Parts: sequence; structure tokens; C-alpha cells
Amino acid sequence: MTAWVNGRIVDGSATLDVRDRGFTLGDGIFETIAVVDGVPLRLHMHLVRLAAGAAALSIPIRYGEADIASAIDVLLGAAGITEGAVRLTLSRGVGARGVAMPSDPTPTVTMTAAAMRIGDTASVRAIIAHSTRRNEFSPLANLKSLNYLDAVLARQEAALGGADDAIMLNTAGRIAEATASNVFAVIGGRLLTPPATEGALPGIMRSIVIAAGHAYEEPLTVAALNDAAEIVLTNALSVRPVIALDGKIVGRGEPGPLALQLAILPRRP
Repeated sequence: MTAWVNGRIVDGSATLDVRDRGFTLGDGIFETIAVVDGVPLRLHMHLVRLAAGAAALSIPIRYGEADIASAIDVLLGAAGITEGAVRLTLSRGVGARGVAMPSDPTPTVTMTAAAMRIGDTASVRAIIAHSTRRNEFSPLANLKSLNYLDAVLARQEAALGGADDAIMLNTAGRIAEATASNVFAVIGGRLLTPPATEGALPGIMRSIVIAAGHAYEEPLTVAALNDAAEIVLTNALSVRPVIALDGKIVGRGEPGPLALQLAILPRRP
């Protein structure tokens, strides 16, 4: 694997300092950016969100948008990838032992690229996760942070139950999000999605759907989701219809009109 690390293209086997706080404490954030025909899609939106997360965590960013765009172009060329996903990771960098922030951090910035088909529409059989919950009160709930263990545990619960993904609840027992996607549901003829205050990450695709006037933010209960005519999971790379939830068929048990309508979005600029 080819990687970009702090301004240089390196072999993917290259190592980072073992004192890096991204590794020792999960002290950082990341973005996953779709690439189609060699072009990183919605890069400005991703970098705006990255900057907001970095500001919230007091992590300085030493590369501007033009620098990142140029670096992605170099990385894609070195990796020979024209369609796939770029993972951009920003950590606070090396720090002394303990949780106190270093007074003058030198952040670590890495990027990797993976070839894949953008716009996955594979149907999903999902469960409601019970092993863990999203803490909607945590400042991390609205950041794409390196702390993803709640999602890891929920996805493992889904796998052990023979499902593809898990939908996570917040501390109030309402719908928050899936393990790596936002949740949309057609309920009573309206397209709804949980507000960010419910513990949902402000996803890039989520914001596009809402801005287009297709969806409304509203708290969702498990009971409401169980009665949904259609459920769709979205992220920057995919739009996936949920055809079964906790073993119960959703709608007709096949992709519905909403999923078909939204399926074109991940490949659009």
C-alpha cells in the first residue's frame, strides 16, 4: 500500500512514532473521501468538517485545502487509483505519557487510498444494537474522531447475529445512527433522519440530502423505525437500503423508491 505521511509519499509499511497520540489515545479525527474518475468528491465539505473538528479539539492544521487537494492527486497517481476512497487522518502527534495536551503539538497527517466502487447500493439486513449506545451528550458524538470502538462493538454484535450492520441508539433509547452511516426512514409519508443532537454524526451525504429538501430532522423511536415504509443508510461512499430490521422485513423487503432516488448521489460532485 502507498501512503502519504506528513507531506511525503511512503510505502504503506512505514511506521509512525509509537508515542503518537492518535495511536495511544485516539486523539484525532479523520475523513473518508470518495474519488471518482480521479477526482475527490465534495473535498471542500470534508475539509470544512475536518477544520471544525480540529478546532473543537484544539489540533492545528498545517495544510490548506490546495495542499490537501494536491497531495491527494499525488497519492492517487502513486497508487494507480482512479476510483475509490481516500482516508485522511489528523492526529495531535507525538506527546508525553498521560492525557494532558502538549503545549506545542506537531500534528501527524496521513492519507491512504483504496480502490473500490463508489455508490454501493447493496441491501442490508440490520439489527438494533444492544451491546453499546451513542452518547449524544459527548462532544465527540458530532466529530468524526478516531474513537470508533462503540461502532466496532455494534458491528460485531451484528455479525454475531448474522446481520450486515447495526443501528445504534442514544442514551435515551432513540435512534442515533448506524455504525458508519446515517439513518433515513420514510415514516408516515415523510423522509426523516435523527438530528445531530440525538448523537448522529453530521454526515456529508446526510447534509446533501437535507439541503436538497428531501428530508427533515426529527427524533426517531425504535417503534417508529419498525413501522417505516423504507430505511436507507447513507455515507460519503454509499446509499444502502435496509431490507430487514431485527429479522422483520422492511417495506417489501427490497430497495424502495427512496433508495433508488438517492443511489445516484455518492458519485455526484
